[in-house]
Amino acid sequence: MARYTGPKSKIARKFREPIFGPDKALERKNYPPGQHGVSKRRGKQSEYAIQLLEKQKAKYTYGVLERQFANLFARASAKQGITGEVFLKLLEARLDNTVYRLGIAPTRSAARQLVGHKHITVNGEVVNIPSYSLRPGDVIAVRERSKSLEAISNAVAGHKINKFSWLEWDASGLTGKFLNYPERTEIPENIKENLIVELYSK
Repeated sequence: MARYTGPKSKIARKFREPIFGPDKALERKNYPPGQHGVSKRRGKQSEYAIQLLEKQKAKYTYGVLERQFANLFARASAKQGITGEVFLKLLEARLDNTVYRLGIAPTRSAARQLVGHKHITVNGEVVNIPSYSLRPGDVIAVRERSKSLEAISNAVAGHKINKFSWLEWDASGLTGKFLNYPERTEIPENIKENLIVELYSK
């Protein structure tokens, strides 16, 4: 499946946020990329441009393609509650994102790779679909034969105590549990979901 494989620092600088994790290039050049750098004059952005930028930020952050993004938004719109918040909750419930949150992988792209290569199980069954939507109570684990993988061992070793209240983690068994959908205030990503809702409602 197509994924963004271009320069990540350029995207991080575009949004002025470490979207793909700590980035030294962003620290050195905390201004948008371009030939004229920080001195380039930029006119006032239109409302549409601001909304589109926020949508792109969410897509890059969670590693979701356009069609997946639109389908997920449609699902969120059909559910009860505030559409923007429901949408973020569905993004958080993706399997690849949860593998990343649990600390089994250092980045979301690494988590997608682990899932795609059949190293992850859900409720005891191997699942190789990164966009798989978890439900409260689902148990996520590293496949038995994959527990000795250096990439997983290094990620888990560097993982701090679980800081997400909607997830439960057992380091000894390399298993986690998706307890419930997180509240908006618990999701750390700096995304203005109301702008995405406004964009789709045009």
